[in-house]
Amino acid sequence: MSAPAGVTVLGSTGSIGVSTLDVLQRHPDRFRVVALTAQRNVDGLLQQCLACRPTFAAMADPQAAQRLRDRLRALDAPTEVLAGAAGLQRVAALPESDYVMAAIVGAAGLLPTLAAARAGKRVLLANKEALVMAGALFVAAVREGGATLLPIDSEHNAIFQCLPPGFDGADGRRSGVRRILLTGSGGPFRATALERLPEMTPDQACAHPNWSMGRKISVDSATMMNKGLEVIEAHWLFGVASERIEVVVHPQSVVHSMVEYEDGSVLAQLGNPDMRTPIAHALAWPQRLASGAAFLDFFRLSPLEFQAPDLQRFPCLRLAFAALAAGGTAPAILNAANEVAVRAFLERRLRFTEIARLVEHVQERVAHGAADTLERILEDDALARAAADEWLAARAVEV
Repeated sequence: MSAPAGVTVLGSTGSIGVSTLDVLQRHPDRFRVVALTAQRNVDGLLQQCLACRPTFAAMADPQAAQRLRDRLRALDAPTEVLAGAAGLQRVAALPESDYVMAAIVGAAGLLPTLAAARAGKRVLLANKEALVMAGALFVAAVREGGATLLPIDSEHNAIFQCLPPGFDGADGRRSGVRRILLTGSGGPFRATALERLPEMTPDQACAHPNWSMGRKISVDSATMMNKGLEVIEAHWLFGVASERIEVVVHPQSVVHSMVEYEDGSVLAQLGNPDMRTPIAHALAWPQRLASGAAFLDFFRLSPLEFQAPDLQRFPCLRLAFAALAAGGTAPAILNAANEVAVRAFLERRLRFTEIARLVEHVQERVAHGAADTLERILEDDALARAAADEWLAARAVEV
C-alpha cells in the first residue's frame, strides 16, 4: 500500500481551507497534511496545527507567526512556524508535498501559487487571482514546472468535468465544443429593486442565499464581479476566447456550469452547493472519493431557472469582460481596484453601488501595459491600488 500523499493547504483557515481539511480528514489513508498557512488568524491556525500536526505552518504576518510559534512551543507541539511571503512560498514548494491547495484570497495568493506551479505540484486552484492577474505567466509556469492544474471553483471544476479529455481551447471546434456556460446565482440582490441597491449593507451583501463563503468573495458574488473574474479565469484555464464564454444567472446553484457542443448537446455538472464536492474531485482525479457533501435529491428540487445577467444591475460583469478584451495588465488593474473597493465597502466607507464606480474610475485612470513580467504586473497592481485609495480619500464619505 502506497504512503499517503502529502498536502499543503495555503489559506487553511478560510472557508475553502476548512472544507479541504474536512475532506482530507475523511481519508487519512490517502492524504497527510504537510503544511498549513494563514494571514493572521493565530487561534484558527493553532487549532488546525494541533488537530492535523503538520510539519510546517506559515503566517503572512510575521508578528502573528511569532505568537503562533510561542503558543505551539508552550504546548510542546512539533510544527515549525515560518513567516512572511518567503515562508508562504517555501511551504508551497516543499518536496514532501504532492498536492497544494491554493486557497489564499486575493492578490496575496499569487506568489505562493506560482511557487507551487514552478515546483511541479498538483495545484488545486481556488485562488482565481493567480490567473486573473498573471494568466500567461502562470500557465507558462505550470507547463515549464510540469505541474498539474485542477480548478476548485465550482464553476470551473464543473466545466473541467464536462469538457472532453485533453481539451485544447485553441482546437475547440475540432473537439466539438461551441460555448462554455458559466452559471452564477446572482447573489442576494438579484431581485432587489435597483433604487434600493445603494443602501445595501455589508451584512446583507454577505448573506449569500446558497453558499457559505468568506466576506470578500460574498461581496464579489453580490456584485457579480466574482463571475467576471471567473470569465477571465476560464479563458486562461481552458484557452477559450471571451466570445465563447457566456454567463447564465441560475438562482438555485444546482447546475454549476455547462458546456455546449456543436451537435446541440449540452453537458452540465449538477450537485448541492457544497465546496467539498469540487475539492474531493480534484484531490482524487481521475478517480472519485467521498466528500461528505449531501447527495442531490431530484425529487425535492425546486424548479431550475436560467436568466441572462442584467448589466445595469451588475456593471462589474461588464467591466470584467472589458478588462479581458483589453488584455495585458488590465485584469490585474481590475482585480486590484476591486479588492480596495470591497474592503472599503466592508468597512462602510463606500456604498454598494460605488464599488463598480471606483473600479471603472481606476480602469480609466491607470493605463495597462504588457503582462510579460511579474514585476510589471505587480507594479500596475500597486498603481491601481494607489489610484483607488486616492479616489476614496477624495470622496471621504461615511456610509
